[in-house]
Amino acid sequence: MAYKITDNCVACGTCINECPVGAISAGDIYKIDPNLCADCGTCAGVCPMGAIEQA
Repeated sequence: MAYKITDNCVACGTCINECPVGAISAGDIYKIDPNLCADCGTCAGVCPMGAIEQA
């Protein structure tokens, strides 16, 4: 299962720099492409807002 970014995202950019497969795209609220997500959880581990969870 891929991870997803919730509405708690403040677009700080921490997760996008840590994703090893480039599955995260920037915007007002960042998004994770479920087709690219490797389900590693790295993004969730670095998110200071706790805005990333398993889909």
